Amino acid sequence: MDDSKTLDLFSPENGDDASPIERHASQAYLGYAVSTVKARALPEIADGLKPVQRRILYAMGDTGAQGFAKCARYVGEVLGKYHPHGDSSTYEAMVHLAQPFSMRYPLIDGQGNFGSRDGDGAAAYRYTEAKLSRYAELMLSEIAEGTVDFQKNYDGKFEEPVLLPARVPFGLLNGSFGIPVGFSTRIPSHNLKEVAAAAAHVIRHPKAKLDEVMEKLPGPDFPGGGQIISPAEELRGAYETGRGSIALRARWTVEPLARGQWRIVIHELPHGVSCRQVLEEIEALVNPKAAAGKKEVSQEQKRLKQFMLDLVETVRDESDRKSKLRLVIEPRSSRQDANEMMKALLVHTSLEVRYPVNMTWIGLDGLPETKGIVEVLREWGEFRVATVRRRTEHRLKKCEDRLHIVLGRLLAFVRIDEIIKLIRAAEDQGEAKAQMQAKWKFTERQAEDIVNIRLGQLTKLDGVKLNDERKALEAERKGLKEILGDDKELKKLVVKELEADAKAYGDERRTLIKPEERAAIERTVLEEPLTVILSRKGWVRARTGHSVDMDAVSFKDGDGRYMELECKTTDTLTVLASGGKAFSVDAAALPSGRGDGAPMNTLINSGSDDIVWVGLGDPATPLLMANTAGNGFLCKLGDLASKTRQGKDFMTVPEGARALAPSLAAGGKAIAALSSDARLLVFPIEEVPARPNGGVGVQLIALPDKVTLAAAAAFDGKSLSVSGVKRKNRAVEAIEGKALKDYEGKRAQRGRVCDVGFRPDRLGS
Repeated sequence: MDDSKTLDLFSPENGDDASPIERHASQAYLGYAVSTVKARALPEIADGLKPVQRRILYAMGDTGAQGFAKCARYVGEVLGKYHPHGDSSTYEAMVHLAQPFSMRYPLIDGQGNFGSRDGDGAAAYRYTEAKLSRYAELMLSEIAEGTVDFQKNYDGKFEEPVLLPARVPFGLLNGSFGIPVGFSTRIPSHNLKEVAAAAAHVIRHPKAKLDEVMEKLPGPDFPGGGQIISPAEELRGAYETGRGSIALRARWTVEPLARGQWRIVIHELPHGVSCRQVLEEIEALVNPKAAAGKKEVSQEQKRLKQFMLDLVETVRDESDRKSKLRLVIEPRSSRQDANEMMKALLVHTSLEVRYPVNMTWIGLDGLPETKGIVEVLREWGEFRVATVRRRTEHRLKKCEDRLHIVLGRLLAFVRIDEIIKLIRAAEDQGEAKAQMQAKWKFTERQAEDIVNIRLGQLTKLDGVKLNDERKALEAERKGLKEILGDDKELKKLVVKELEADAKAYGDERRTLIKPEERAAIERTVLEEPLTVILSRKGWVRARTGHSVDMDAVSFKDGDGRYMELECKTTDTLTVLASGGKAFSVDAAALPSGRGDGAPMNTLINSGSDDIVWVGLGDPATPLLMANTAGNGFLCKLGDLASKTRQGKDFMTVPEGARALAPSLAAGGKAIAALSSDARLLVFPIEEVPARPNGGVGVQLIALPDKVTLAAAAAFDGKSLSVSGVKRKNRAVEAIEGKALKDYEGKRAQRGRVCDVGFRPDRLGS
């Protein structure tokens, strides 16, 4: 073997820094990611389906089965011909298409146990039966009319459609969800009549604005109903960008009973919420368990337990498979206010939730992209117009083919005696056809048809029928050519059919859209001054009054003072954990200053993460967020607010890193970043983006291995205070003027060593 020709997978080629094995791995992973995105997880904007769903519907329609058939038959058909994956995943996709609580317009009618809204799984496919629903006709009715392209299946033995010729925007009707590599999608369902009206408007007016569309399509319409309580601005924002969230609430009635008694009956739940889930959440409130690593329940859990026991007597699920949802809640006392009781349940259970919106699709260009509602409708309209054009061309071709035959038969009808004589005299059919073509100018297809025509079709009545058919075909051809020759006529036809389908298949809206304030429980608290004290190990307490003598405050052995904050009992504090989670805590709920207080993570679900900051102020106060990995971004104090004890994942902190205490950015014109090896970098604040929803942020300063970000601060760009250790004492130095300019640069640069006569570790005093 010639060693000179042996490929070394670990050696760079042509000066490329990446070795062949690395390039190969990168390309292989990219191929896998693209396959996952396009072939599994994201729906097509054209028909709103993922490949497995499309294959299931096509296979079911292609079998030609009448009525219900075993699901096992269809699963086998899909696996054998089109989808060489696991039978369980294929059956799960089939079940999903049949569940009326998952799909707004189910494409499959199921017979047997297809699961329940409480999370019960479907029976095995050998026990269940299925057929295509009436809505599937809107997907498959035009598939044989040249409307879509076909491709070879995985082994090249069969053909499958690339897309289905959806007559309505099913991607918006039934929604979709998925989490492929690097992407995610969460598309809500909508009402057919409203979507059809909006789509028709966009087809008529390609430059339609969002407000025009939302007049026809005001919001999602979920299978289980419920109420959308988000304000119009929130819905508009989600539809404009394709991203956002929608607040959903259950719907209920107060059912009067004898002797002045009453009970609440919940008959609609937010999408994705089950009765079982609500029951388990109430059970967790009245029978709380200590958090992981804790010996007993927290004070907040005890308070909530007593609060719920004072309100609720019993909760039971009276729903069944045949009846509508019915979740009954009986109060502890009939003298209670029903609205106040429901407000408490809305706050502490999933009776009120937020539904994330992320409208990411595979567009007509084959690329994944997040699109606003107007763009979605416009792109689907392009697909539908192209589909109807292809269908019209197909019908025109068939019409002209038939007209060609009819004209040949009419020509033969008037010369039938001569033709019969010619045929009888010919040696064979080939000679007869050739003579007919030569003598009367018949085409080969016409001659073939005349030779094969039955004698019973030569009656006078058939001649009249042929002439009538000719007139009808010529009129049809004229009409089809007019449509193909005029884009306006083509769009009129698309809109007309869309409106007809909406009338035939549409139904009324199920989800009520009525903006309301999110539920909140107001606790009567006297306004008094407080000083919140946080220790280095995360113990918190609140002392009455301000200007507390911190020298007189004692701490546990090995612990000490970390920070203090003056506030009022009516204030809500913002807490940031080292893992990047943000929490909101009522100052009145903090333990008293007597003793050592309590660990902060007993008041919030911060897990093992340390508390790095407790803040208070105007929600509009600008902040600079940063972590030890060197990432950072700008936000406002109000962006960190959380309505639940679980908090919100605000800052994405890499493994091994931790969040730093935020820096006030009010009036800031520059940002200073200090690394653990004492390098300082100053750059304009405009180079750091705002991230109101949190996230990773951008690199503030370049950090080599084993070097971290020690501190980051926003300042006026004129004077910067740097503090650190100098001979076992704290020292502070101000860097100003020309000295400050020495550290200026661009974001993400390495910076210069900060020479202030001591080892700096903090920005600011």
